[in-house]
Amino acid sequence: MTRPIRVEINHSALRHNYLQSRKQTSGRRALAVIKADAYGHGSLGCAQALADMADGFALLNIEDAIALRQAGIQQDIILLEGPFDRAEVEAMATYRIGGAIHSPHQIAWLREGSLPGPVEVWLKINSGMNRLGFRPEQVAATLARLQSLPQVHTSTIMTHFATADDARGVAAQWQAFAPVAAASGLAVSAANSAAVFRHPQTHGDVVRPGITLYGCSPFAECHGAALGLQTTMTLSADIIATQQLQAGDTVGYGLNFRAEHAMRIGIVACGYADGYPRIAANGTPVMVADQRSATVGRVSMDMLAIDLSHLPAADIGSRVELWGPNVAIEEVAAAAGTIGYELMCAIAPRVPRQLI
Repeated sequence: MTRPIRVEINHSALRHNYLQSRKQTSGRRALAVIKADAYGHGSLGCAQALADMADGFALLNIEDAIALRQAGIQQDIILLEGPFDRAEVEAMATYRIGGAIHSPHQIAWLREGSLPGPVEVWLKINSGMNRLGFRPEQVAATLARLQSLPQVHTSTIMTHFATADDARGVAAQWQAFAPVAAASGLAVSAANSAAVFRHPQTHGDVVRPGITLYGCSPFAECHGAALGLQTTMTLSADIIATQQLQAGDTVGYGLNFRAEHAMRIGIVACGYADGYPRIAANGTPVMVADQRSATVGRVSMDMLAIDLSHLPAADIGSRVELWGPNVAIEEVAAAAGTIGYELMCAIAPRVPRQLI
C-alpha cells in the first residue's frame, strides 16, 4: 500500500492566478516564473498548463529550458541567471533560449567563436540588491559591448527589487534604475510579484510574476486570497494512529509538548523528510474532519501529531490538510518562521504529486 500522503497541484488555480497577476499590469507582457521546478509544482506541467496564455517563461537551469522546448513550448524562455558556461551559450542559441547577462565573463563567452544562431540577452542591472548585475554607471559601456556582437540581440534591460514586498518599497532602486533603463532604449523588466501588485510605476514592458502564480502572497501582512489568488498546492496526509493522553503526558522528541488535561491525538503520515518544516511550532494549524485543529509536539522525520480532542469524527484514515484551501500556506510558514516559497520548494520527491 502506498504511504498515505500526497501533494495536489491545481492547474486551474494556476491559470486563474496568472490572469489575476496580469490583470494588475494593463496588458504588459508577463513571463511566468517557473524556476525551482515551478516552486515545487512541476515546471513542465505548469508551462503546459499556461501554454495558451503565458507570454513566456522564466527559469534557472538550461536543462529545464531545453525540456520545455522539446515538449513543444514555443513562447519566449529566459534564464534568470543567464548562462553558467560557454556550452550553455551554444545551447541557448540552438534552442532559442534567452538569458540575463550580469557579468563580464558572460560577455566573454558570447564573444568566443561562432554560434549556431542568435542569442537573445537581457542586460541585468544591479540597482541596489547587490547580488547580480552591472552598476548603473557601467550600463552604457556594457550595452555598447553587447550591441557590437553580431550574434547577440540585446532586447531587454532588467533589475530585481529587494524590498518590493515591505514598507520600504522600491523608490531607491527604481530611482537608480529608471534613468539608465530609459536611456538604453530597451524593453524594461523590473516588477516581481510584489511590484506587480503594489508598484505599478515599475511595470515597464515585461513583468515577472512568480510566487503569486502559486496562490501565495508576497506580503507578510496578507494571504493570497486577499489578492484574489487561488490555492495551487495542497499537502495532505492521513491519520495512521491515535493515542489517548492523560494530564502530564508528553508527545514526541524532546518532550516539548506536555498535555495539560486528558486529550486524544492523531499521528499523521507526514514529517520533515516530506518537506513539512521541523521547526513548526506547537499549535501550527491543520484541517481535519472539516474542522480546524493544530499540531502538538515536535515534527519528526516521517510523522507529526495533531490534537483530536474536539474531533470525535476524526480517526485512523481521516485526511488531514496540512496546507491548502483551508489552511493557508502563509499560516504554516509563519508558525515555522519562514515564508511560503520555502515550504513549496521543500516538498520532497518521495511525496506523490496528483493533478486536480
